[in-house]
Amino acid sequence: DVQLQASGGGLVQAGGSLRLSCAASGFTFDDYAIAWFHQAPGKEREGFAVINNSDGRTIYADSVKGRFTISSDRSKNTVYLQMNSLKPEDTAVYYCGASSGVVHLAPGGVDYWGKGTLVTVSS
Repeated sequence: DVQLQASGGGLVQAGGSLRLSCAASGFTFDDYAIAWFHQAPGKEREGFAVINNSDGRTIYADSVKGRFTISSDRSKNTVYLQMNSLKPEDTAVYYCGASSGVVHLAPGGVDYWGKGTLVTVSS
């Protein structure tokens, strides 16, 4: 069975850091790009960082450039998201999603989703 397991969320003060993990199983890791999305209450799910596991290519949304870093450990089939300088507006449920053949940030093109992990940033 395909599984994406996101973890690492929690409560952090503004300016702090968190590292999220997305552990993948049940599919060929290198054939997929894995992206991170967030969804705040009342808002649409939005992609902001993606990594192509076969070549390490990354794309970031402007809102997180310089603050967040996505990386991939192919030996562990796991993608990480290092989040620094967190802001209250980063508060959301964070999801990881895997897409085959296309490196993008669009939620509509995701083949597999993991369950979310909640990140709360207090001011």
